[in-house]
Amino acid sequence: MTHTQRWTLAVVCAATAMLMLDIAVVNTALSAIAADLDTGLSGLQWVVDAYTLPLAATVITAGALADRFGRRRLFLFGLVIFTATSLLCAAAQSITMLNVSRAAQGLGAAVMFAVSLAVLSNAFPRMEERVKALAAYGATMGGSFAVGPLIGGALTSGLDWRWIFLINLPLGMMCLWIVRRHVTESLDPRAPRVDGPGLVTLTGGLFLLVFALLRGNDAGWGSAEILASFAGAAVLLAAFVVIEGRVAQPMLPLRLFRNPSFTGAQVAAFGISASLFAMWLYMTLYLQQILGLSAIEAGLVYVPGTLLNFVVAGSMAAVGQKVSPRALIATGLALVGAGQALLTVLAVDSSWWLFLPGLLVAMAGTGILNPIVSQVALSSAPPEQSGLAAGVNDMFRQAGIAVGVAALGALVPAAAAFGDGSPQSYVDGFHDALWVGAVLAFAASVACALLLRRPVGVPAEAALEAA
Repeated sequence: MTHTQRWTLAVVCAATAMLMLDIAVVNTALSAIAADLDTGLSGLQWVVDAYTLPLAATVITAGALADRFGRRRLFLFGLVIFTATSLLCAAAQSITMLNVSRAAQGLGAAVMFAVSLAVLSNAFPRMEERVKALAAYGATMGGSFAVGPLIGGALTSGLDWRWIFLINLPLGMMCLWIVRRHVTESLDPRAPRVDGPGLVTLTGGLFLLVFALLRGNDAGWGSAEILASFAGAAVLLAAFVVIEGRVAQPMLPLRLFRNPSFTGAQVAAFGISASLFAMWLYMTLYLQQILGLSAIEAGLVYVPGTLLNFVVAGSMAAVGQKVSPRALIATGLALVGAGQALLTVLAVDSSWWLFLPGLLVAMAGTGILNPIVSQVALSSAPPEQSGLAAGVNDMFRQAGIAVGVAALGALVPAAAAFGDGSPQSYVDGFHDALWVGAVLAFAASVACALLLRRPVGVPAEAALEAA
């Protein structure tokens, strides 16, 4: 590994850790945020979705812009936005200010997410080197998300919830220095122009969909507000598909999905995000509000799963040379589903250790899945479109979290966790959400087993021509 490769891998993993932590650390701080900013469940849900929704809606555009104007340049831009808005989040004096700042932070995160894999792909052009780099990337992604509750709990209990955002300032500045000094520039000279109509319809459709899912319980699922939001989402998302099929330079070339491996990578990314990652919010509320654990105690419960995730993900570079991506991804998703099913044994008065079997099984699946999905997503698209391919994969990840948090939240009477209802009603809804998450993960496992047939490393162009 060259000097440049080592620095590139280090900064990509560090930046990715920041992004995933900012999704996960807020979960253990939600109770403190609710008390300090005087908000309820809907405000807390938007603390999560205000970040993931703009991230999901704009990450493809960020990837396309990176291919056109330079991946290093866009990476720097995203780091500046993300670091600056972290300060705004820490300074928030109301839930509205926090959520607006989180939305702006999500825009910076979209650029970083979209560009990180493309930067990594450019630095590691040889497949055997790239597989090892992606294993480290996958371990960082899953491990950061899993260890987030511990870090969030430690900062919230030891200092204040605002420190979950302040910690990004030194990390962000360190990453900026590394990128400026050690990361090389790359771009696609044939990159298309920005697809304005596609961006507007996708962003609007995703926003209305998540808004309807978040507001459904409060406003009533048959209310004019919710029905109009669902209808608007359907119209805009359908318009997005039509636009992308007709414009000369689409932001999301639909022909990429003619490659079953590329499609399978997106199914896998959405499947784990809309199930396990979206359940993280409700799992943490269960530990803190139902079992009565402190923020730091709840974070410590996740540590065994974090360690297992690191070990499993780190082994994927060697295992991936012997076992097909199809088998690994299908197995990983099946384990994620099985882990969620095991978590349904939890009751109102359970001991915290009953949480561990389901967590360990799910995190083993996550460790298998993350590096392999990234590898398939990049290898299934032309090399010059690596930014776009990374953006599409991250869009499906973040859209999964945003939609999953909202959809599963419709099943969980989370207000009961804050005293508006019985703890048993929360646990009953929690079980329902876990079963839905398990079914979704199992369905994604089956879909990927059917879709992932082309071996990784076969030129994407050849697969597209054969499709």
